[in-house]
Amino acid sequence: MYLLHHAVPELDFDSIDLSQDFLGKPLQYPLLINAITGGTEMSKEINRALALLARDFGLAMAVGSQSIAVTDRKRKPTFTVVREVNPDGIILANISALARPEEALQAVEMIAADALQLHLNVPQELAMREGERHFSGMLDNIARIAALSPVPVIAKEVGFGLSRESVKQLYEAGVRLFDTGGQGGTNFIVIENLRQGCFDHELDCWGLPTAVSLAEIVALGLPVKIIASGGIRTAVDAAKALCMGAALVGMAGPLVKHYVQKGSDSLSTFMEQWLYRLKAIFLMTSSPDLAAIHEKPLIILGHTRAWLEARHIDCDLWSRR
Repeated sequence: MYLLHHAVPELDFDSIDLSQDFLGKPLQYPLLINAITGGTEMSKEINRALALLARDFGLAMAVGSQSIAVTDRKRKPTFTVVREVNPDGIILANISALARPEEALQAVEMIAADALQLHLNVPQELAMREGERHFSGMLDNIARIAALSPVPVIAKEVGFGLSRESVKQLYEAGVRLFDTGGQGGTNFIVIENLRQGCFDHELDCWGLPTAVSLAEIVALGLPVKIIASGGIRTAVDAAKALCMGAALVGMAGPLVKHYVQKGSDSLSTFMEQWLYRLKAIFLMTSSPDLAAIHEKPLIILGHTRAWLEARHIDCDLWSRR
C-alpha cells in the first residue's frame, strides 16, 4: 500500500491538525493505546505509564481484559489506576464477548469507561488447554450487552481480523464501532503455544491481515467507525490506515516493548517523535487534517490487491480519489 507524495503541499507543519471528537470527548491525535494488560503489579505500572502518556499527548487508551478483576476485586487497582491518572481522558473497558452482561457492566463501571471493547478471541481460546470451547450464542450475548450498556460497544478482534461477514453479523447485533485487530501484530496462538511448550506452527499465520480487514469493512459502506489495529508500528502504517478510512489507529506492543526496554522516562520522547513523523506524512500528502487524508489516493498492489480482488472489492475505490 502506497501513499502519494505531494511535492507542493502548500501547507505549514504547524497548521497540521490531527484532532477530532471521539465518543463525545476531544482527542489531539487519532491514536488509541490499545488493550494489552492488567491484573498484576507489573501490569499496574505499565498501565500507569501508558495512562500518563495518553493524558499528556491527548490519546485514547484501552485496558486489557478486566475479567480477572471482575472475579477478584484485589486486582481492580491494576485497571482503575488508568482512570486515576487520566480522569478526563477517553478510556475503554475490555471484556470477553462471552462475558455475562452484568460482568460487562461491572467492567464499564470499574473505570468509568467511555466505551466497552468486547474482545473476540476464538483462536486464542482454542489454543489454550483451559480455553473456552463453546461459542454458540455469542451474537445474542453481544446484542444483549449492546442493548444494556450505558456506553458504546466496540467489537474487537485480538489479532485475527474482522471479515465483512463477521461485521455484518455484529452490525445486526447492534455494534457500530469495530477494531480490526488484524493479523500482523501480537499473535496469541504463538503465545499460547509457547506458554504450553508446544512448537506446532501450523496456525501461526491464521487470520486476516489488518489492511485486508480494514478494506473489507470500509467497502461495506456501513455507517460505522473503525479502529485499525494489528501490527501498527510506524507512523507510515498509521497514515495508510487513516487514508483507507480508519477513524483511529490502535497500537500497544511497540509502546510496551519500549517501556520494558528503556523505561517510562523515554516513552514520551518515543511518542513525540512518532507523532512528529505522522504529522510530517500528513504534510507530505498535502493533508491538513483527518478529513483531508480520507480523500487522498492510496495505491494498493501485490498480495493485498490480489486478496481484495478475489473478494470482489474494487481496489480503485482508493486510487481513483
